[in-house]
Amino acid sequence: MTLNIDSPESAPALPRIAYFPVSFFSMIMGLSGFTLAWKAAAGIFSSGTDIWIVFAYATSIAMIFVSIFYAIKIWHYPHAVLEEIHHPVRINFFPSFSISLLLLSVVWQQETIVSTYLWMVGTALQIAFTLYVMSSWIHHTHYTLSHANPSWFIPVVGNIIVPITGSQLGYIELSWFCFSIGIVFWLVLLTIIMYRLFFHEPLPARMTPMLFILLAPPSVGFISYTSMVGELDAFARIIYYIALFLSLLLAMNIFRFIKVPFFISSWAYSFPVAALTVATIKMAHLTSSLFFQTISVVLLCMLTGLLLWLVTRTVKAIFAAEFCRPE
Repeated sequence: MTLNIDSPESAPALPRIAYFPVSFFSMIMGLSGFTLAWKAAAGIFSSGTDIWIVFAYATSIAMIFVSIFYAIKIWHYPHAVLEEIHHPVRINFFPSFSISLLLLSVVWQQETIVSTYLWMVGTALQIAFTLYVMSSWIHHTHYTLSHANPSWFIPVVGNIIVPITGSQLGYIELSWFCFSIGIVFWLVLLTIIMYRLFFHEPLPARMTPMLFILLAPPSVGFISYTSMVGELDAFARIIYYIALFLSLLLAMNIFRFIKVPFFISSWAYSFPVAALTVATIKMAHLTSSLFFQTISVVLLCMLTGLLLWLVTRTVKAIFAAEFCRPE
């Protein structure tokens, strides 16, 4: 079975909407993370930071459109959706919908009612997706070690995002419940995925950007944990510095990533970099360190350049009909 994630496999020719990939929601994750990075930057920059509101509306509109397109696919081509659900890689991207809702709940945190509903729906779906995907891993026979890749973090580790808004809304125990799931199974999956990367064949080219997902769990973990405990303790430092080390490891291989052509999976670069940027901005706030403030500025500039490239390349690919095609 092929590991490509850009469009479902299907023999007969169907309208392009039938091949609309669930992985498009990873674009919303990236846009949300970008928005949150600029929102967090308001704490260290003195002017020009209200631009995050523009990004927030743009991200919300993008979420609505992607959701509508995928809802049309569900309504008219349920068999194509089932093919994605039964695919050993694409199944991991269904929780990107619930994660997008959770991230938007953080984006709109100042709008309490909107944020609360987004968080409640997102949390319920995230837990449901986690249970379903983990059950699939346990009971289905079509998984092999070659299917293991960083996208496996998405269904389980997405739970780490829950406390960012949940702790602010007062759902402390539920926040700790989800955080515990995410952190523990991050370590379990990290072992499996690193074993696969060390001792088996390299990831296919279109899956290479997913290596950046390694950054997301410790980065988001730092943000969530400090949101719940309200201080910088030893555990917070450990998970932040793990994220920082992984960023250096990925930076060492930057030319490998530059050589990879653009795919929809290229959006996997965006959210992890955004998460590290937000985590570093928060680290700068908690330590009042000029060093972390400087890194924050550098990361924010890099993230902005990355998003400009991704959006430009995505628009170009849409007009060139590079997406939503059978393979």
